[in-house]
Amino acid sequence: MARVNSSRTKVTPEELEAAMQKLLKDYDKDVQEVVRKTIPQAARAGAKQLRSTSPKGKTGKYASGWASKIEQGRTGVTATIYGKHGTYQLAHLLEHGHAVRNGGRASGFAGAIVHIAPVEEWVVQEAIKRTMEGVARI
Repeated sequence: MARVNSSRTKVTPEELEAAMQKLLKDYDKDVQEVVRKTIPQAARAGAKQLRSTSPKGKTGKYASGWASKIEQGRTGVTATIYGKHGTYQLAHLLEHGHAVRNGGRASGFAGAIVHIAPVEEWVVQEAIKRTMEGVARI
C-alpha cells in the first residue's frame, strides 16, 4: 500500500468565517448578474408577445405600441411593459369590458378581450424559469 503524504492545516473559526463570507458575496454578485440579464429578456419577450396577441383595431396602433422599460437601481432590476401611445385607458376597457354608447351595461355591453393578464402571468413564470436556469449554471 502506498503512503500518501498529507499535510494538515489548522484553520481558525475566524478564517473559516471570512472564507465563507467571501464565497457568499461572490455568489450573491453572480446571482445579481443573472437577474440583471434575465428580467429584461423576459420583459422584452412579454412586450413582443403582447404586440402579437393584442387586438389590432383599424390602424394597428394599439397592438404595435407595446414596449418594455428597464430600470436598474442599487437594489435590483425593475421591468415595466407599457403602451407607448398613451393607451392605458383603452387597455383597461379592452381587458375588462365596458358599457357601449346609448346602451348601458344592461342592454349593451362590450365583452372583455383578455390579452394582458395571460401575458403578465407568462412573463412572471418565464422570468422565474430563466433566473433559476441561470443560477443553476453558476
